[in-house]
Amino acid sequence: MDQAELRQMEDETSPLMKTIKGATAGLVAGTIWGTIVATWHDVPRVERSIALPGLIRTLKMMGNYGMTFAAVGGVYIGVEQLAQNYRMKRDFVNGAVGGFVAGASVLGYKGRSISSAISAGAALAVTSAVVDAGGQTTRIDNGKEYYPYTIKKRPTVD
Repeated sequence: MDQAELRQMEDETSPLMKTIKGATAGLVAGTIWGTIVATWHDVPRVERSIALPGLIRTLKMMGNYGMTFAAVGGVYIGVEQLAQNYRMKRDFVNGAVGGFVAGASVLGYKGRSISSAISAGAALAVTSAVVDAGGQTTRIDNGKEYYPYTIKKRPTVD
């Protein structure tokens, strides 16, 4: 697929659906990351009043990371789509604005300071701008198409 076909396929999806997909992908990635982080921490001590303290702590961490990543993903894609529709342009600036707002709002709120909000927003904005300005793709098109199966039988070797 060339760039024009990819852009046409992307344009068929509404901004709301893109925002939902971004939040869902963030939720899944954050939940997985929360599980990994929970395994690095010590297991809390066992008390009579709390059943399965390790499981409860792991589930809390999974939820915390999952909701944070979902909020960042949803805010990023939502603001990027708003900027794209407002500016009527499709360039790296939209992603940078979305990254700054997502970092400053979600991660700044969690950090509870203006300096952490500006730092997180700037970090996400620069990262998004670099990725978007770099060609907007992580693949190299070599012209080959791969299918999961073929209907042709291979020749038998005698």
